Amino acid sequence: MLDIKFIRENKDIVASAIKNKNRDVDLDILLELSDRRKSLKQEIDNVNQGRNEAAKSRDVEKGTQLKKELEMLEKDFNEIDKQFFALMAKVPNIPSPDTPIGKDESSNKVMREWGTKPQFDFEPKEHDELGKALGILDIETAGEISGSRFAYIKGDLALLQFTLLQFCFSILTNKEQLKSIAKEKNVQVSIGTFVPIIPPVFIKPAVQNRMARFMTPEEHYMFQSDDLMLIGSAEHTLGPLYMDKILEEKDLPIRLVGYSTAFRREAGSHGKDTKGIIRQHQFDKLEMETFCLPENSLQEQEFLVAIQEHILQSLDLPYQVVAICTGDMAFPDYRQIDIETWMPGQNRYRETHSADLTASFQSRRLNTRVRRNDGKIEPLHMNDATAVAMGRMLVAIMENYQQADGSIKIPEVLRTYMGGQQIISKK
Repeated sequence: MLDIKFIRENKDIVASAIKNKNRDVDLDILLELSDRRKSLKQEIDNVNQGRNEAAKSRDVEKGTQLKKELEMLEKDFNEIDKQFFALMAKVPNIPSPDTPIGKDESSNKVMREWGTKPQFDFEPKEHDELGKALGILDIETAGEISGSRFAYIKGDLALLQFTLLQFCFSILTNKEQLKSIAKEKNVQVSIGTFVPIIPPVFIKPAVQNRMARFMTPEEHYMFQSDDLMLIGSAEHTLGPLYMDKILEEKDLPIRLVGYSTAFRREAGSHGKDTKGIIRQHQFDKLEMETFCLPENSLQEQEFLVAIQEHILQSLDLPYQVVAICTGDMAFPDYRQIDIETWMPGQNRYRETHSADLTASFQSRRLNTRVRRNDGKIEPLHMNDATAVAMGRMLVAIMENYQQADGSIKIPEVLRTYMGGQQIISKK
């Protein structure tokens, strides 16, 4: 969350962020609650001081009177405190100065494009048709067994998913490879490898709230009797890993990469992407999460985007990098960059990657801090970014590498991991 002092001193900036992120928060009420909360805290401190003095002088009558007064003040404070934090939790992060202003995705800005869209001498098919014909994607049976928006990924396509995982780990755990990526993109960061993690797929709602990735029962799978919910991305349980902890400056940046299954109800997407595996209730992702010093966080985000671009370029998949506007960006984000990969079967770009810089917004809520070398303790900055959203990346490979006979070429960079196999064809 934002610091109340920052809100007070930059009310106009925060008000603009609320408006541009399509939120509704009354800052005047918030500041009034803050003032009342501060006043009550002072009154409580004064009464406690009086009780101490009464105890020392053995003034029982005054001590009893002050105790009753304290109980009333604490009751008032607890109510004001509750209202204050409930309203504070609704204030979104301010966007970066270079974030486009707009109400929805129509105001997103393409920053750059890469690659050449494949040209076919036949009508390119969508991935679901290709997968069904090859026997590597079974959506119909999954529908009978599990319902809509589920799929069986089979045979060579399943192997291709784990090949993608191995390929990405070979990059993210290789210091020299990462150093080369940073140098090529002219990114100034301290180079260190990512720690591979298989995180829990369940999270306590209270912790998810501290991550500011608000997930309602309409959006995600809740288990109220267990006080648990299923994560919508590995970042949800990677981000709180250092909750309520103080890290040392010398240990930053810390970079994690988590592989997990993710779950989303997709309740608001009726009629959207009902075919294939673009928008599923269950899907697998490889997600990057980093913790760094505030002065390095912008370059850290650029580093994560550089890694994403390197992966796509290695796979020779055409894409565009997009700056997400205020009305389309996530609640805790300071700066959001997406990558959309070309899908020839659908004849359009589709989002495959996102890189979210939340600055100190999440770390304040999580109470994750850094102790500077001079002893000063402050919130650190956090970034999260997609390495590979497996379903969507499989879709991109299938549609871009399809052949006239319905077979699918395997990208050259992945063939070593597939035992030299060059093509997926019908068995």
